[in-house]
Amino acid sequence: MATRKQLTRLKAPYLRRILLEPSRVADWDQYPWNLPIFRDREFEFEFTSAITIIVGENGTGKSTLLEAIGALAGYDEAGGGKGYMPVDHSIAIDKSGASLAGTLRGHWLPKVTAGWFFRAESFYSVARYLDKVALEDPFKPPPPDFLSWSHGEGFIRFFEERCRRQGIYILDEPESALSPTRQIELLKLLQRMEHSGTAQVIMATHSPLLMACPNARLFRISRFGLDPTDFQDTDHFRMMRDFCSDPAAFLAEALYEDEP
Repeated sequence: MATRKQLTRLKAPYLRRILLEPSRVADWDQYPWNLPIFRDREFEFEFTSAITIIVGENGTGKSTLLEAIGALAGYDEAGGGKGYMPVDHSIAIDKSGASLAGTLRGHWLPKVTAGWFFRAESFYSVARYLDKVALEDPFKPPPPDFLSWSHGEGFIRFFEERCRRQGIYILDEPESALSPTRQIELLKLLQRMEHSGTAQVIMATHSPLLMACPNARLFRISRFGLDPTDFQDTDHFRMMRDFCSDPAAFLAEALYEDEP
């Protein structure tokens, strides 16, 4: 981690807890409040380590939850740094993450909201926004130009450059453009961030490699709620283990279809 002026001498995590305030929910039948994690109309999530990882199937609400946490920290729902607005939301239909944030309360110690909200799906827009801001800056700093590299190389260059300061880093599926080798590079960066004591990471991922990040707390979001788990107990790890142990048998079973 680069040496910079610290915002506080207290160690991460800075966001200690989020909880749902039922009185703020207008309609429990609407998404995202109809998700299983809110089934009991109660929700509380504590962050006790510098790195928290959330896993689960598509559609379980991982990205929506991260988007809401980003909104609590003051980030735009499309991602970016504090005060960035890389996307025009004036005609947006889905604003579920921002709506969820309006019914959540965050407990901070202290409130450190510097950092970054990374969303794989909006990386292109954010990268273009960074180039535009640099070109319009009267001091003429060089544009970061993350998009001149391959997709995965651009991701890694971005992480190496932007995740070195004290702050909170919300990463939504950062592995989406990364080869297994590049995922190991990201793991090394996460370890440096954890060892610095000045960075809090909240990440959603489908990567068994990233789920195995040492010293991270891993949670699985499912139809039963949000519960702590071990990476070897996740469906992601079990599927990859079964494939690696016998690829032919795995594929034969996975691709089998009953005759019509």
